[in-house]
Amino acid sequence: MVDLILLVLGISVFALLVAGALARWVLSKDTGTEKMREISDAIAEGAHAFIKRQYLTIGLLSLALAVIIYAAYFFIGKQELGTQTSIAFIFGAFSSGLAGIIGMWISVRANIRVASASTRSMREALRISLWGGAVSAITIVAMSLLGISLIYVAFGAIFGLSAEEIPFVIVGYGFGASFVALFAQLGGGIYTKAADVGADLVGKIEAGIPEDDPRNPAVIADLVGDNVGDCAGRGADLFESTAAENIGAMILGVALFPVFGLNGILFPLVARAAGLIASIIGILSVNAKETEDPMNALNRGFYVTALLCALGFFVVSEFLLGNIFFFFAGLVGIATSILFLWITTYYTERRFSPVRSIAEASKTGHATNIISGLAVGLESTGLPIVTLGAALIFSFMLGQASGVEHGGLFGTAVATMGMLSTAAFVLSMDTFGPITDNAGGIVEMSKQPEKVRKITDRLDAVGNTTKALTKGYAVGSAGLAAFLLFSAFMVDAELSAIDISKVPVFVGALLGAMLVFVFSSLAIKAVGKTAYSIINEVRRQFKEIPGIMKGKAKPDYARCVDICVQASLKEMMLPGLLVLATTVVVGMVLKAEAVGAFLMVGTITGIITALFMNNGGGAMDNAKKFIEEGNFGGKGSDAHKASITGDTVGDPLKDTAGPSLHVLIKLLGTITLVLLPLFL
Repeated sequence: MVDLILLVLGISVFALLVAGALARWVLSKDTGTEKMREISDAIAEGAHAFIKRQYLTIGLLSLALAVIIYAAYFFIGKQELGTQTSIAFIFGAFSSGLAGIIGMWISVRANIRVASASTRSMREALRISLWGGAVSAITIVAMSLLGISLIYVAFGAIFGLSAEEIPFVIVGYGFGASFVALFAQLGGGIYTKAADVGADLVGKIEAGIPEDDPRNPAVIADLVGDNVGDCAGRGADLFESTAAENIGAMILGVALFPVFGLNGILFPLVARAAGLIASIIGILSVNAKETEDPMNALNRGFYVTALLCALGFFVVSEFLLGNIFFFFAGLVGIATSILFLWITTYYTERRFSPVRSIAEASKTGHATNIISGLAVGLESTGLPIVTLGAALIFSFMLGQASGVEHGGLFGTAVATMGMLSTAAFVLSMDTFGPITDNAGGIVEMSKQPEKVRKITDRLDAVGNTTKALTKGYAVGSAGLAAFLLFSAFMVDAELSAIDISKVPVFVGALLGAMLVFVFSSLAIKAVGKTAYSIINEVRRQFKEIPGIMKGKAKPDYARCVDICVQASLKEMMLPGLLVLATTVVVGMVLKAEAVGAFLMVGTITGIITALFMNNGGGAMDNAKKFIEEGNFGGKGSDAHKASITGDTVGDPLKDTAGPSLHVLIKLLGTITLVLLPLFL
């Protein structure tokens, strides 16, 4: 055990050093003009203010929940288990929060440097954007790996737990990470989309001014939102994805302890370390020519990463498991990640018919745009679900073909590891999106020449694609990780099947599906309520400060930022607490088998709903951008106005409710595992 843990710890520390070196390189770049710095400082100030208040709130909630967890275990006479679980929960919550903060911290410093680099070359701006995103991505994956490794060693040394006992206890780490990620994604998503919707509806449609126009009072709040939603929120999301997957796979590895011994339990950590190294190499390999489409360079880097992950899986599976079938299961996971990216590209990219059909529907008005967008979103659930189902079946069959007892379930665990092996590279592309978006805003507001704006527009267009791809990747990996957690729940609860013909079990299943829709409703409603306040504030400023439209008076940006901060922190509470309360009530009243049905149906419903929201919203966003390129009348046309309405409808779907569902389905898995002793 010592050698393997030291290897994982060593790779984690090495990755953090690489992230530090990349951060130093990014921060060494120049920060442009004084006007650029003024805008960037305003974005950073707003982001830091929100994150400080948000994580203070989340921290207090986490401490309160840790006390409740301990009290619950104390009540059933398992004080020692309560102590261990509470400690793991707090450590997981702290690690997830830190991951989100790091993601936001680097993004608000990289944006100004990308804006400045855009005055010189697209190639330089691309590299700063990607490496700025890589700092966050590498740190998040490395911290997830480091945290689980440290707590694994500590629990064995301090509490004297055996290698087989520790995975069942450190599931509290995954619960803590999921709990923080849910509130981080919810709060950040409400903030960013309320500001975006308010800025677009009043600025673009009513006032007829361009996006990121400095005359719009909500523009700074919109740019801040990109960081707290897409960077901090998604960082916490993928942190807990990797943590939950590692812990779930380790629990299934316990079942194979008679076959593989400790190697089966530690295999997920070693495989994740190999994927981290592959991602670092892939990130550093990205290089684009000045006239090349930046997306091509990013795609090459991803394929390099995927190939190296496959080689790493072969070495690790042969060395630790000595069974080629588990390597093939890992390949299924890697192939699944590629297919999810392709499918998401098809449904959200401007080059393909789904997005163009929404743009064409805009010619006949706002309603037909929305109808077409919702239809594309619903259709887009088909291929991903078929892909996910095929991945589970093939990986299960490969696990069975290994000849190992319980090998089928472990095969699905290895496939999940394969899909998440490229997580650091994909997360780099995700953070690339808000960095380039902010850079474009800084360039627009500082009135740079048109040729500079063309470079940031190219990068921003790529960033919109990478953000959509990451959401597809995140929901796919969430689906596999959720099945892993469900399998771990069945093992821990000693259930061989869920009999849905039993009335309490059927009711549990109904409640699982209901939770997804009520949670989504609350998240979307929160965006609408906050956007209402922003819209009224922007209208008020246009009316009461007439010099704004002539460029003679400066809008009150801080007021819009403050509205978003206060409203998002308030509105994130109810949907987040609803998840916890519903799970506890179902478990305490209907018991373990009903909880299994609640978890299973909630997971299935959550995956499909998240796919619909992510892809539908992304397609409506890019339909607007397709029109803005000069198609169907271009900017200012009736079709353009209809597409803006469609985009604002899709915004809370793709950036608030949809991404929050990724976290929800994994939170359901970790909370049911942690509280299972109360439900038996």
